[in-house]
Amino acid sequence: MKILAINGSPRANGNTALALREMTREFEAAGVAAGAENGTLSGTLSGTLSGTPSGTLSGTPSVIETEILHVGHKLIRGCMACGACGRNKDERCIMGDDPVNEAIQKIKSADALILGSPVHYAGIAGTMKSLCDRVFYVAAANGGLFRGKPAAAVVAVRRTGGSAAWQGLNYYLTISGMPIAGSSYWSVVHGALPGEAAQDEEGLQTLRNAARNIAAMLHEKEALRLASIDVPAPEYLRGARTNFIR
Repeated sequence: MKILAINGSPRANGNTALALREMTREFEAAGVAAGAENGTLSGTLSGTLSGTPSGTLSGTPSVIETEILHVGHKLIRGCMACGACGRNKDERCIMGDDPVNEAIQKIKSADALILGSPVHYAGIAGTMKSLCDRVFYVAAANGGLFRGKPAAAVVAVRRTGGSAAWQGLNYYLTISGMPIAGSSYWSVVHGALPGEAAQDEEGLQTLRNAARNIAAMLHEKEALRLASIDVPAPEYLRGARTNFIR
């Protein structure tokens, strides 16, 4: 299993990166723990799910791997509203000279996603927002490429505005049909200079708990896979489009 974390900070080793690494350490520990006993996952599934009878699961679970994709230092233009991604339906943005198309395919192939950003003027960092606008629009225009993938957002802030920026990142996840892993608090860490977020113990604890929840969600999906139980996504209702000005 693969978890992709996107660092939207201009700094490769700032507090956003620190926050993401705190989560990746927790993911990797959870992956090792799941396969610690003879490298196997074993147990019993009881009950009926989508008409599938009860069964016993056994086999070798996938190890949780992590990758941090740093994009905040790149030149990424905002969406031009050209609509080419909807017409072409090739899972690509027509502006192909920046990391957007790479990010789309990395998220598509990952099992879970973490969005990370510093807080600029109580909002998402500009480069990260440009990337998210285009990545998630292409995903939606191509049938919902990320639907069903567990996800979470994390932000790093000096003083305030963290909740607003964190909420802004979550908007991309919720509209994409991605189940969000909650935590014991909102996933915001505080620090000004690079590395200062390491002193925000409650913030780091919040990130660890969010990471544990994502790992649990992945292990649940893995258990279903090992038991050969397929849970298809429900069919979306389509067609209704209501404009407020007519």
